[in-house]
Amino acid sequence: MRDDDVIVVGSGVVGLTTAVVCAELGRRVRVWSKEPAERTTSAVAGALWWPYRIEPVAAAGDWALRSLAVYEESAARGGLGGVRMVEGVLAGKRLDALGPWAARVAGLRAAEPGEYAGQGLWARLPLIDMPVHLDWLRERLRAAGGVVEERTVGRLAEPLAEAPVVVNCSGLGARELVGDEAVYPVRGQLVVVENPGVETWFTAADAGSRTTTYFFPQPGGLLLGGTAEDGAWSREPDPAVADAIVARCAAVRPEIAGARVLAHRVGLRPARHRVRLERERTAEGRVVVHNYGHGGAGVTVAWGCAEEAARLAGAAS
Repeated sequence: MRDDDVIVVGSGVVGLTTAVVCAELGRRVRVWSKEPAERTTSAVAGALWWPYRIEPVAAAGDWALRSLAVYEESAARGGLGGVRMVEGVLAGKRLDALGPWAARVAGLRAAEPGEYAGQGLWARLPLIDMPVHLDWLRERLRAAGGVVEERTVGRLAEPLAEAPVVVNCSGLGARELVGDEAVYPVRGQLVVVENPGVETWFTAADAGSRTTTYFFPQPGGLLLGGTAEDGAWSREPDPAVADAIVARCAAVRPEIAGARVLAHRVGLRPARHRVRLERERTAEGRVVVHNYGHGGAGVTVAWGCAEEAARLAGAAS
């Protein structure tokens, strides 16, 4: 064990981004995860940058803006990491109902009648191809000297036996790993169809509703959604739900109705009443930094939270 050793538990977008930030700061980083990144919830995310169902609002706004800056730079560098800047509509949103962070999102404005018939905002935001992005994060980690190990962690004592600093990015796994019953799943189902020519994204999501309507043009097809079912653990796609998703999206863009279905996906967002991003010291003097509970906004706040977690890890050691 060396003083600069860090073990990150979890290989979703939050875990991998945190590992990259720590490694590029000169720490010797290992990621422990029971499954590869492509089997995490992050891999099936629609991955539009937008602060969605995440608390605390003020901190989330700061984390999101930092991440936005990273994604904008990646997009400007030829779509690095699968990041593109794409235009679209946030239905039902008003500028005066958003937090202070919204004033720093360039080009965010009220949608015009020719762009959307109802009330909404028009924006050009990062849209991320998650399979590409997760693979890019792993390669960036390796380039910085970090490694990813498939390893099931039953207790934090296991990584703490091998590193003085452990960063807990276990998402829903925190329920068992640290006994945090405040973490719960928000089930999201989506349908992937052949893109019939849709080039802009659309979202209509009420924070209190179990159903949402969105479509995101990704390289592998048009992603249609969705659901936001609190406390639902099933990972099996529901055919009736899938039909309803297609119907809602086709009501916005009729050409979607006849699109060939390519895949059905389900992800369990790791939600919490507020993100847990904090440091604690064990009785043995080791350090744990918790970074989980991001719900459906993990991609949106990944870099901001990773930099804060790395700061806590560095200050702790």
